[in-house]
Amino acid sequence: MELVAAINRAKYDVFRWRYELAIPKKIALALGVACLVGLLAQVRLYIPWSPVPITGQTFAVLLAGVVMGRRWGAISLVIYALLGIAGVPWFSPQAGMPIFSAGGVSHLAGPTGGYIIGFILAALVLGYFTDRYVKARGFLSILGLMLFANFALIYLPGLIWLGIWLNIVSGTSITIPAIIAIGATPFIVGDILKIVAAATVAKSITPKKDYSR
Repeated sequence: MELVAAINRAKYDVFRWRYELAIPKKIALALGVACLVGLLAQVRLYIPWSPVPITGQTFAVLLAGVVMGRRWGAISLVIYALLGIAGVPWFSPQAGMPIFSAGGVSHLAGPTGGYIIGFILAALVLGYFTDRYVKARGFLSILGLMLFANFALIYLPGLIWLGIWLNIVSGTSITIPAIIAIGATPFIVGDILKIVAAATVAKSITPKKDYSR
């Protein structure tokens, strides 16, 4: 019992410490989260019929809001997007490209740009609920939130932009079922596994009492 109490106290202290950090230290932590997202973006698997790769970065994205909170979780993904646009080569490379070779505004305008916008929304929403509501930190609650964040907040802008990009590239109208088959269906099983893993980590590290007041 004493060990459990000590672990729970340590988790509370860490999150309380993160909540009370000065702005420069929060920026440093947000940059660290952005670096983790960029690192996991290099872990990718390409499938022949889709320009969108399977990557490990959504695992870090789903935890960003939980670890950093609503505001700074979203800021960490904004940093990831802005530094990538500025030229930091940490976007997920296209097929045949070496790791850490994709950066610049042209990549954000490519087929995966909408998903990156969705990353920011997902971190914002997950951070809001897990910071504000203690009950949201249970496994089933955070699992449900992460499923919503992944399949609604990340997929929706991702598929909308992918459809626009495919129409521009092909010069012909692409149907909604075809867009879903290219930009969503191949990734569902892998995303569910990453969501379960992220929810397990989130449940394990978050304190079960309020640390924001």
